Amino acid sequence: MSDMQDNGHHHDHDHAHGHRHPFQPDLEDGDYSYYQVMTEAVIELLVGKKVITAEELRSTIEVIDSKSPVFGARLIARAWVDPAFKARMLEDVISAAGELGIDAGAIPIRAVENTTAVHNVIVCTLCSCYPRSLIGLPPDWYKARAYRSRVVREPRAVLKEFGTQIPVDVEVRVHDSTADLRYMVLPARPSGTGDLDEEALADLVTRDCMIGTALPKSA
Repeated sequence: MSDMQDNGHHHDHDHAHGHRHPFQPDLEDGDYSYYQVMTEAVIELLVGKKVITAEELRSTIEVIDSKSPVFGARLIARAWVDPAFKARMLEDVISAAGELGIDAGAIPIRAVENTTAVHNVIVCTLCSCYPRSLIGLPPDWYKARAYRSRVVREPRAVLKEFGTQIPVDVEVRVHDSTADLRYMVLPARPSGTGDLDEEALADLVTRDCMIGTALPKSA
């Protein structure tokens, strides 16, 4: 899908309705979907046929669940201190990650840079496509239908609910991730951090900064 913008149609009124993030029901609240049933059936078949073991399945899930934002934060910290690296990262995230010994996977990832004129935010309007290898596991609200639909229609209102106020003269761009292309936000380096090294800068970068629903805090 192509990038979507708010195109100047700003909706700055608050739709929090008493909670900060969209409600995400427990999976057990509803019946199993067709795909969940199929997943369970395939797992049982693979284990039963000894194609994989239960331990191999468990360890793979453990690796997936252990992903954190630390690798993405390292990339951003390096981009903040090295303009040439930032240019390469904006050109090819996976290749830039490889320079730091980080395996970002095989699915293309595009970094979108926040500037004084543009603020970026990412979403997956169909499900929860997301660069887990760099940002970690997606939060429940990222997968919620409310976020997936509203951030496209009224991004400023959604960002406001996260406590992120974007000036009216700054353009908000919403980028829709797919199974074939993931996005991550390259936030602007906060002021007052000129004397910090890369490690300290990386500590300022959070998961939500790389989604675009938050801004990195000054040291």
